[in-house]
Amino acid sequence: MARIVGVDIPDSRKVWFGLTKIYGIGQVNVLSLIEKSGVDGEKRVKELTDKDIAAIQKALEEHFNIEGDLRREIQDNIKRLKAAGSYRGLRHTQGLPARGQRTRSNARTKRGKRKTIGAMRKEVAQKMESK
Repeated sequence: MARIVGVDIPDSRKVWFGLTKIYGIGQVNVLSLIEKSGVDGEKRVKELTDKDIAAIQKALEEHFNIEGDLRREIQDNIKRLKAAGSYRGLRHTQGLPARGQRTRSNARTKRGKRKTIGAMRKEVAQKMESK
């Protein structure tokens, strides 16, 4: 396995697809990265030479904000929104969707598991009312 910027890239994948395993590098960024480093994107990762890997690493460090730096930047942005008291900051604080999605019937990832699923049975509902 090739190790680029602290991430293991699977040997059996093509270079242009394997590089997407790096946090902050998507399919659009891979095309410009391959162009800047001068590496053939159709090669398999196991076919890369040390020179190719060094060229990819150099291009990544010069042109892209990735992995730990990118995660830190995102967290700093969220902290800034919270400190400013903006609507998006409040939504992050409350653990709710921040981009206008509906929460009445969806947003299970953010809101968590349902407390009650569907309608309760009549007997259970009556017991709850009597208490």
